[in-house]
Amino acid sequence: MKNVIAAGDKTTVEAAQEILWIGGNAYDAAVAAMFVAMVSEPTLTSAGGGGHLMALPESGSPVLFDFFAEMPSGEVIDSELDFVSIYVNFGTADQEFHIGKGAVAVPGAVAGLLHVQEVLGSISRMDVLAPAIRAAKEGVILSHIQGYLATLLEPILTHDERGRQLFAPQGTLLGGGDRLVMSDFADFLEVLAHEGSDLVYKGEVAKIIVDWAGDGGLLKAEDLENYRVKERTPLRTAFRGHTVLLNPPPAQSGLLIDVSLSLLENTGCARKSPMPLKDLVTAFDVTNQVRRDYLAHGMEGEIHESLTGRDDFPSYVESFHRLHSSDGATSRSFSRGETTHISILDKKGNAASLTVTNGEGCGYVLPEAGFMLNNMLGEEDLNPGGFHRHQPGERLPSMVAPTIVVSDGRPILLTGTAGSNRIRSVIVQIIAHVLCDGLEIQEATDAPRAHLEGTVLHVEPGMSEEDLMELENRYTVERWESRNVFFGGANSVMAEEGAGDPRRGGFSLTF
Repeated sequence: MKNVIAAGDKTTVEAAQEILWIGGNAYDAAVAAMFVAMVSEPTLTSAGGGGHLMALPESGSPVLFDFFAEMPSGEVIDSELDFVSIYVNFGTADQEFHIGKGAVAVPGAVAGLLHVQEVLGSISRMDVLAPAIRAAKEGVILSHIQGYLATLLEPILTHDERGRQLFAPQGTLLGGGDRLVMSDFADFLEVLAHEGSDLVYKGEVAKIIVDWAGDGGLLKAEDLENYRVKERTPLRTAFRGHTVLLNPPPAQSGLLIDVSLSLLENTGCARKSPMPLKDLVTAFDVTNQVRRDYLAHGMEGEIHESLTGRDDFPSYVESFHRLHSSDGATSRSFSRGETTHISILDKKGNAASLTVTNGEGCGYVLPEAGFMLNNMLGEEDLNPGGFHRHQPGERLPSMVAPTIVVSDGRPILLTGTAGSNRIRSVIVQIIAHVLCDGLEIQEATDAPRAHLEGTVLHVEPGMSEEDLMELENRYTVERWESRNVFFGGANSVMAEEGAGDPRRGGFSLTF
């Protein structure tokens, strides 16, 4: 077997390669690469965010490490809350985001990444963090994709003085080809390498976070002290003779991907090769209906297993058939998050599928530590019942979806993506392209994508016009002129090759 890596930036991939060269395994490499991504992909991830890692060790059972953000315990008093709207122009429209100290949820990234490395890694924490310390101290040349994303998020990146010093040190926003140096973050990482995650949850950085959040925020010392990484049993779904390992509740992502794949499996569509676009879009539409019926106001504490095991799931299969043969449409929704994904399969057979998100960031760079905390409490997709309605200590309903496809107990496809509400449709399309259409992983990644948002079907160029004309009876078809970051950033690996998504500057390496 070979080592196969796919991530959102060449520098990120090279960090994973370095760790595998010195004797680390897939989990050491994934953690090291994600900390480097906090420098090389600063618009997409941060030590102040949260995420999930799906692990399938070479000898062991699969496990989902949940270190997503939690609701803090501070009292919500609207008049005192630093929770502001900000508008970002995406070319075709402005989109509203909510940032500020009152948008910050309890971060889990540091706790989760170091926990995974301690439990499954094979080298020292110091060695794992060394590439990120070096990258932050010496600086990283930003890719043109990162430059583009920084331009989109400029109002957030430069919201406060520390952000302006970091991302626009000469008064002009850094862009592609410019060097980003994160000296304070490098210092933070050096201390973290020695002290471990207690630094952030009980130590000096915890005090900095609590003091900083005290004026207008909700984070309390006990929120950080009580934060725990959860090890969960993955959700499993059968698809075309394979087992797909998905992110379980309280995340919503796995539940919804399971619904889409199960609809395609139970209606016979999974046996079609290639799978028609109409079948995929119909599955997305009915999945949106399931989401409205069960998840519109959050998890509500009662959903612990697959939605497809419920007695009423056959009624949704019937809805698929009715919708497939009609001109009607049922859907609605919209959101955009900033996230990055790393997939690694090492030569021993260890599989790591890792996604970490920072939302769009809260707009403030943390004093002394040098990184931006999340704005998860300002993400509409994560707060479907309204902002600040979750109970203290409750995990937010993540859309993050690190995924592993298994055959005969061995991982054959690792994937995951950025894209907020588009994450689940991207994952389903990647799986269908590989398992149903028989595409190589780079072909599956490059293939044009579709996403159903309400009754608007967004499609990249390259789709069959005949298929689109048929769907125009049901949806408003929005034809994009080129591939775009809107359609995610799926970084995937298989046994002998990987694929970084060109939509977000992805890169892969096999050795």
